[in-house]
Amino acid sequence: MTWRSIFRALRLLVLIGSGAAALAPAAFAEKADRDKPINYQADSGNVNVQTKVGTLMGNVILTQGTLTIHADKIVFHQNPDNSVSATAWGNPITFREKRDDVDEYYEGVAQRAEYDGSKRFLELFDRALLRKGNDEIRSNYISYNADTEFFKAEGRPDTNPAAAGEQALGARVRGVFQPQPKDGKDAGKDAGKDAKAAPPAKSNPPAPLKPDGSLSPQPAK
Repeated sequence: MTWRSIFRALRLLVLIGSGAAALAPAAFAEKADRDKPINYQADSGNVNVQTKVGTLMGNVILTQGTLTIHADKIVFHQNPDNSVSATAWGNPITFREKRDDVDEYYEGVAQRAEYDGSKRFLELFDRALLRKGNDEIRSNYISYNADTEFFKAEGRPDTNPAAAGEQALGARVRGVFQPQPKDGKDAGKDAGKDAKAAPPAKSNPPAPLKPDGSLSPQPAK
């Protein structure tokens, strides 16, 4: 084998290696929540310590790391990877979990929610709101993949008629995306102008979400 043929073979290996790296799936950040204990509290419930399955009712709070669910009723179980999966009902339920590698949360409000902790996949049903930072979307069905940060909303008819004085959401999808930050040059100028006028903003205060008037829950009977 000549040096020219050796060089060509090495070059081919480099190209193959580069192609393999480009096609490799992107790595996601470590999911630290699943390494934390699952804490729960409620007015009443049944929990099987052996199977790690439980049903909680009344002022339910379920947490694992940065994950928090508030609901009237939750059926949950611990997965083999220690993550938690749950179905929650409420008027409404609220859901909150920190995004990976970002000091920001994604938050949800709905009448029912299903969460698969192993896949980090959330589904919100009926008068649903999903908020990521300052951006939000509303409809009667929203799904969200926390790993890929991909969401899907579908306009579905209201399950129950709107209460008196309440605007029905109907088969519509609504949302708002806040303006993107300006480039460094312009942002620096604006920051200098507003530095004295505006106090520093707090990042993601952990206040519970409340839907707007068009999605306000029906009064409890």
